[in-house]
Amino acid sequence: MSEQHKNRISVEIYGQTYKMVGPETTGHMRLVATMVDDKMREINSMNPSLDSSKLAVLTAVNAIHDYVKLKEQVEQLEAEIKQLKG
Repeated sequence: MSEQHKNRISVEIYGQTYKMVGPETTGHMRLVATMVDDKMREINSMNPSLDSSKLAVLTAVNAIHDYVKLKEQVEQLEAEIKQLKG
């Protein structure tokens, strides 16, 4: 079994530096980090009294909410395609 190549990158999210490691391109990892940073700053602008831990949890909740909604849309579209083919 061959080990998949892993890219390494340092990114800054909400003023903290993190090392990311994964098979994705560094551009992809940087995009993800930027999106997380943007979402944290957006939530902070609406709730400036939140500490960074609560801000991180709310950011995660928002990200999973978006994921679930998109997953539901994909499943609905797949069902429609299957119905059209069937």
